[in-house]
Amino acid sequence: MEFKSINPYNGQVVGEYTSLTQKELEERLNKSKIAFESWKEVPLSERCRLLKKAGSVLRDNVEEYAQMISLEMGKPILESRSEVNKCAWVCDYYAENAPTFLADQSITTEADKSFVRHDPIGGVLAIMPWNFPFWQVFRYAAPTLTAGNTGLLKHAPNVFGCAQQIEEVFTRAGYPSYVFQNLIVHQDQTELIISNDAVKAITLTGSERAGSAVAEMSGRHIKKTVLELGGNNAFIVWEDADIDKSVKIALTARMLNCGQSCIAAKRFILVDSIYEEFVQKFTNAVMDLKSGDPLDENTSIGPLARLDLANQLNKQVKESVAQGAKLLLGGNQKGCYHEPTILGNVLPGMSAFDQETFGPLAAMIKARDIDHAFELSENSNYGLGVTVCTKNTEKAIYFANRVSDGAYFINELVKSDPRLPFGGTKNSGYGRELAKDGMMEFVNRKTVYAKF
Repeated sequence: MEFKSINPYNGQVVGEYTSLTQKELEERLNKSKIAFESWKEVPLSERCRLLKKAGSVLRDNVEEYAQMISLEMGKPILESRSEVNKCAWVCDYYAENAPTFLADQSITTEADKSFVRHDPIGGVLAIMPWNFPFWQVFRYAAPTLTAGNTGLLKHAPNVFGCAQQIEEVFTRAGYPSYVFQNLIVHQDQTELIISNDAVKAITLTGSERAGSAVAEMSGRHIKKTVLELGGNNAFIVWEDADIDKSVKIALTARMLNCGQSCIAAKRFILVDSIYEEFVQKFTNAVMDLKSGDPLDENTSIGPLARLDLANQLNKQVKESVAQGAKLLLGGNQKGCYHEPTILGNVLPGMSAFDQETFGPLAAMIKARDIDHAFELSENSNYGLGVTVCTKNTEKAIYFANRVSDGAYFINELVKSDPRLPFGGTKNSGYGRELAKDGMMEFVNRKTVYAKF
């Protein structure tokens, strides 16, 4: 099968790729299995050295990689550079912390010696999305490879150029052959990969539908999964909040990557007394954003990554307006480009409230008070993250138990950080990435119990 990577801004072909045949795929999987036997014996100090080198490769070639991101999925070039540099950061983080994370954990029992050791498990398949084509991969690969596992990447077809470059990062850094492999395959081959003995676990970042399908396949073969799925994050603003600061945070929280992020703020839940002021200031800020060519240094809003994504967003806008929401700004679509859009008076039951909106659409929602705001926030099938803006930080910390999501940020947008565990609840998935938690997902925590 042939794949084409299309620039969403101008429709030009960025690259063409041919899928692996079944025989070629099986050969790759076998090589991964063989590579694991030697890779797991490589001293941890050497694995950390190689990871540190991968971070250097990323920094040394940031322009090359950033351009590919922008060409393939339309991210503004400044954001693409930031993404590559963040990948270098996660490499540095695990290179420095893996020895501590993977150290034996002594536990006092009746034994003369009892402890938990952390052994690699084998090949880990990553099924990754297009919206952060480098970051999503590196936040899995850095801890997984350093723990002694091998990596297999099945990336989204519209960013196969990025996938190829990611494999080259590890090659340039000096990793042994087949420790990390990019697999150019169609989704129809997914179960063939999952069922292969070379694959011991699967991590997926993507839609609910994809996550459910992969979890079902993996369950049939008794293989562990980590799922990072969609989100419909609430951005709650209390009446005592600094509105100007809150708007600045909100603008990034919604419009970063043209709104194409699972952890983007999507539902802006505003206590009634500050609703009008916040909406007006947010609208003014959105109007100042510059749309255009993603390779232009001044562009802050590019196209959506594919035409079908823009069509879906526009459909949600029209449905919400028909359901009673007020169109305050935008609403128009031209090809892959969708205007930054603001809807007012959004209520539960409307598409903009109930569904994940993957693009530059902000839904403004009135809350009677703080209790009502949390009630509205919890009215979702998703559970990825929540932001609360207030001057009373201690009170906001006290209310952390009111949120069932995997993250709760106060006076800051929800974001992933190598030092903090990342993951969701409910339909947002399960398992954790990043921090020590992310490394522990794909190791055998082996109990050793000895009497002399």
